[in-house]
This record gives sequence, structure tokens and C-alpha cells, in this order.
Amino acid sequence: MHLDAKVHQYDFTVVSNERVGDGIFRLVISCPELASLILPGQFMNFRVPGDASHIVRIPLSFASSDAGTGTIELVYAAVGEGTRRLSLLEAGDGSDLLGPCGHGWNVRPGGRALCVAGGVGVPPVLAAARALVQAGRTVDVVLGAQTASRLWGETDALALGAGEVIVCTDDGSYGMRGFATIAVEKLFSANEYDLVVTCGPNVMMGAVARIAEDAGVECQASLERMMTCGFGACSTCNVAMRAGGYKACCMDGPVFDAKEVAW
Repeated sequence: MHLDAKVHQYDFTVVSNERVGDGIFRLVISCPELASLILPGQFMNFRVPGDASHIVRIPLSFASSDAGTGTIELVYAAVGEGTRRLSLLEAGDGSDLLGPCGHGWNVRPGGRALCVAGGVGVPPVLAAARALVQAGRTVDVVLGAQTASRLWGETDALALGAGEVIVCTDDGSYGMRGFATIAVEKLFSANEYDLVVTCGPNVMMGAVARIAEDAGVECQASLERMMTCGFGACSTCNVAMRAGGYKACCMDGPVFDAKEVAW
């Protein structure tokens, strides 16, 4: 395997890196070359400074990019040593990244679309929602989190001009109490959709995919896997396919046709 020819290494500078929730951080970087190239649903592989022994890059999706300002906004959870060090970067700090990586959302004009995100799956879903709104669609958004302190993205969804925005928390500390799939079923009973996009916990995405398939609605899912190398060589991010065999999340995804995935 080899690095995709369209993927290049870029230097970036931190514009801001702020805590927005319990272990959740919003990072804005300046990377003008990539900001004009990266598409919703693609990701970047970051080299995080601070530990020379940490040779594995960190794959992160993004919430928005602005070619005019040359900036890219990401939201991530500090869950390991690499992301913990990433959370310590301050404005003016810099490093390098690889991008744009993978295949993103298939965004096109159409009817009403539903965007469903859970946990740290919010950024790529918001990127999809923004692109779908720009394509002229009416877009509803469902956001799910364990608790209010782990929630992010509700104001961003409203700001991008989405239709109905429903927030769910497992413990009822914000919005609707219960899983995001409850809100999905509610919206499906009230509206007609021709597209669903989703990212979040695998169990949630599998349930959303089944709801969409039963209704005969196209569903695209951005999968979360341990993408160790980011270019298909290590086989740690394999995705089992319904038809048999596996595909690499980093190269063939991260966005897949949900009905092709063996949930």
C-alpha cells in the first residue's frame, strides 16, 4: 500500500484550543492550503509534539473549514496520551498533519435530509449538515450524548440553518431523555427523508442504519475505527462488509454506504 497521491503533509498553526465540555476541546488551526481542499467527511492525521517516542499520528475529523480565512475547526475528546498532549497546545503552537485523508460524504441536492450524531461523532455530521444546507436541502439534526457535560454542537446546528434540532442525553440532563434513535424514529414518523447521514457509537449507527433501510432511505455512515497508519497498510481499521470481506476505514471510508456494512 502507499499514501494516496492526493494526500500531502502540511504545516499548521494553532489559532485557538479551548475546552468546551467534559474532556471535549474545540481546536481551530490555520492551514490555508488544506482549508481550500478538504471536503466534509474527510479527516486529517496529526503529528502531536511533546513525545518523540509517539510515532503514530492522530486521525481527526473536522466540523468546518474556511478557505477565506485559511482555518479549519475540529472538536475532539482528550481520551489518551496523544489527545491529552493535543489539548495542551496553545495559540501560536504548530506542527504538521497529513490530509485530506479518506472519502467524505456524498453531498448533492435533493429532498429533506436527517443528520444524526452521537458523542464525538458530531464534527463530521455538522460538516455534512452545513454542506447539505448549502446544497439547498432542508436538514434536521439529532445530537446525542451521555450527559449535558459531554454535549457539543446544538448551537452550531441551529446557527447553520438546520430545520428541527433535537438533542438527547442518556440521563436527561439536557434535552430529550434517552438514546438518539428515539428522536430518529420520532422524526421518521413525521417527515419524509431521502437521505440520512450519521456518525457516532457503532451501536447507534447500526440502529440508525436499520431504521433508514427499513424505510427505504439512503444512509451514509462515517465509521470510527483505530486508524493507526492512515493509509491502509496496518489493517487495524478494517470494516466488515455485509457481502463478505473487509474494507479499510482510512482509505475506503471513513464514510460508507450504511447498507453495505456488517453491523
